[in-house]
Amino acid sequence: MDSKNISQEIKQKASAWLTGKFDEATRREVQDMLDNRPDELTECFYKDLEFGTGGLRGIMGVGTNRMNVYTVGMATQGLCNYLKKNFAGLPEIKVAVGHDSRNNSRLFAETTAGIFAANGIRVYLFDALRPTPELSFAIRHLGCQSGVVVTASHNPKEYNGYKAYWDDGAQVIPPHDKNIIAEVGRVTVDQVKFNGPQELITIIGSELDEVYTDRIKALSLSPEAIARHKDLKIVYTPIHGTGVKLVPMALKKLGFENIIHIPEQDISDGNFPTVVSPNPEEPAALSLAVAKAEACDADVVFGTDPDADRIGLAVKDDRGKWILLSGNQSATLLIYYLVRRWKETGRLKGHEYLVKTIVTTELIRAIAQSENIPCYDVLTGFKWIADTIARHEATDRFIGGGEESYGYLCGEFVRDKDAVMSGAMFAELTAWAKDQGKTLYDILMDIYVRFGVYKAKGISVVKKGKSGAEEIERMMSGYRAKPFESIAGHRVVQRTDYLLSQSTDCLTGATSTVNLPKSNVLQYVTEDGAKVTIRPSGTEPKIKFYIEVHADLPGRADFSRIDKQLSDEIDRIAASF
Repeated sequence: MDSKNISQEIKQKASAWLTGKFDEATRREVQDMLDNRPDELTECFYKDLEFGTGGLRGIMGVGTNRMNVYTVGMATQGLCNYLKKNFAGLPEIKVAVGHDSRNNSRLFAETTAGIFAANGIRVYLFDALRPTPELSFAIRHLGCQSGVVVTASHNPKEYNGYKAYWDDGAQVIPPHDKNIIAEVGRVTVDQVKFNGPQELITIIGSELDEVYTDRIKALSLSPEAIARHKDLKIVYTPIHGTGVKLVPMALKKLGFENIIHIPEQDISDGNFPTVVSPNPEEPAALSLAVAKAEACDADVVFGTDPDADRIGLAVKDDRGKWILLSGNQSATLLIYYLVRRWKETGRLKGHEYLVKTIVTTELIRAIAQSENIPCYDVLTGFKWIADTIARHEATDRFIGGGEESYGYLCGEFVRDKDAVMSGAMFAELTAWAKDQGKTLYDILMDIYVRFGVYKAKGISVVKKGKSGAEEIERMMSGYRAKPFESIAGHRVVQRTDYLLSQSTDCLTGATSTVNLPKSNVLQYVTEDGAKVTIRPSGTEPKIKFYIEVHADLPGRADFSRIDKQLSDEIDRIAASF
């Protein structure tokens, strides 16, 4: 792109970063982009970072569309302004601030804390990196009105992010998210109050770790099984992230004594040197852990992402081969275990419920229905699960919930997905299975024989930058303008447009209202029960396709055949798009 073709709006936004309000290194970088790198300039300034399903997230660098101390500063000042309006009647507004292991995370967290303090807000700042769910816990435990965790979750090392939380310990949702953005939009860099008084910043650490992990221990449903299998071989890797201390701590509190580490991945490092991507969804991220498990004949493998809110599992199949479970499979195991043990221990009183996202496996609903337990669907993003918990906490009891993207929760004292808690529960589940002479794979097969095999696949198409965002918008508009009447030869019987809050019975033409917030999502259900969902990612430059199909499983001996049949069907459906 020639510099002459850069829009005036972008030039004006970039030129504003050449003033003395910005440090010298930033000014030099912006000037060089204006003079020599017009394409990069456009990407850095064509928009402002926005709160999506995961808050503020972007590539680190200079510019309004990048993560840096100024965008973090303006976001924090806007949040301060909003908090002071919303909680004006309180004698003191309190917030908690945490961060992960990424490059610049401590800098951004300390910058954030300093700005809160400069605005007269009491800050509880973790002394070092901590899991995101512990930040959620801290907000409620310390009686805070808000909180921030600096993290980009499982994104590549170039990224960082900023998740804002409300007083319920959950990520902000409407109207707060949009109102905060509006406040941020009114903030200029010279209005940001940096470097507040240190006496308003309280450092927190191990004392909160103890309380948080004690609460996790109290969730245990099978302590006797743990006692009988306390030497269970658990291979765990934090993949250079924040789970390094708290996951082993929680496991030991439950009673597990044989936690096997990957020393090179216990090193907290934002460059994630041993993996291409620190994403536990990807086999390569757990390859070292699986190799260790093979060498020591382990019972289970866990891997958590950099901020320890998501967890990946590897188990041995019926041939002794290590396989990675999908997020849907792990969610299914956890929910099945929780429901069964709640029933066996007399906890089901008729006011319990489960929650899943609209793109998560329908197998969870089948499990819920088998015990007449309501299962609520929510939009993608764990904040909607937290919102459901908040709306039901006075009358009903939350058993558990999850999403296909490897995030799960049980208990109500955390309001975000929690890999520390999940790791503890999966370890207990493994001990409970072993108590019956079974493995996690055996339990999964038991579920499939009873409820059917549900197989799902997510397909992400990356469309980077401004042009990519525009292409994704065109794709979604095209799907709406010409809805699918059939998919892979199967008639569509239900079509739901979450942007219009409308579901259509394609056989009768009847429509009904969807009682969820508006979201740019399309979902189709075919006559044979296949579910297809299309949505742009709220945190990454992607458009996502979620496909799920299912079939009965006559017996375990039939699994390979049924699994292949469903895989082929998913491929046929994917080809339709």
